[in-house]
Amino acid sequence: MFTNCHRYLLAAQFLTPRQVCVIVCHLRKGRSTLANTQAPLGILMLDTRFPRILGDVGNADTWPFPVLYGVVKGATPQAIVCDDIEPFVQDFIAVGRDLVAQGCNGIATTCGFLALIRPRLAAALGVPVAASALEQAGQIAPMLAPDQQLGILTISARSLTPAHLGAAGVPTGTPVQGMENSRFAAAILGNEPTLDVERARQEMVSAAQDLVAQNPAVGAIILECTNMVPYAPDIARATGRGVFSIYTYLRWFHAGLTPQVF
Repeated sequence: MFTNCHRYLLAAQFLTPRQVCVIVCHLRKGRSTLANTQAPLGILMLDTRFPRILGDVGNADTWPFPVLYGVVKGATPQAIVCDDIEPFVQDFIAVGRDLVAQGCNGIATTCGFLALIRPRLAAALGVPVAASALEQAGQIAPMLAPDQQLGILTISARSLTPAHLGAAGVPTGTPVQGMENSRFAAAILGNEPTLDVERARQEMVSAAQDLVAQNPAVGAIILECTNMVPYAPDIARATGRGVFSIYTYLRWFHAGLTPQVF
């Protein structure tokens, strides 16, 4: 549940030409006081119009803690994933500074490809920054059996360069499975107003099965794309592997920023 005060008044207060912000305060049973006193996690949003279904990083109901969104105008999925991110770096920094000024004690993003600029964001914003689910790789890899490795499911293997992987600390030689030819990728990268959720689920499961079939040593999967999170349970059931995502990452990230009171 949300408080209408926070949902509408704060959203209206923070609307600017370059940013649309919505603060979300969840009232969980037995935790309402804590939820209302926690600093929000700031989330830098791409400029999108596709549906943000439950589980998506851009759906406030996904999170069990307060979040504050800031939209970077013009930074569409196509521009960030397939084109050149550099023209938008200062815009990401500017929106991030607004979020920090509004009380956010940490910053996250809605695109795994933004790992490429995480160091610059952290340097400019002065608070911890979790830019990409891929940044979990260095934590997950050592937990696997010695004969196992990570696997990555991404919206575009063609666009996910060694520079992106290196910036996120992904071990060299990590298998990558792309979804460039899927209807899901077309909807997200094309910033379409509709999304066939069931077809996306089937495509996601198929791609994950291909990943482990071609790389049997894969013991865990990281979902690069934040829009893949709703399908993580389906992927886990179909592959028998653990599935990590921006959801698992930001739950951990927020737990460090705002430790649980016992």
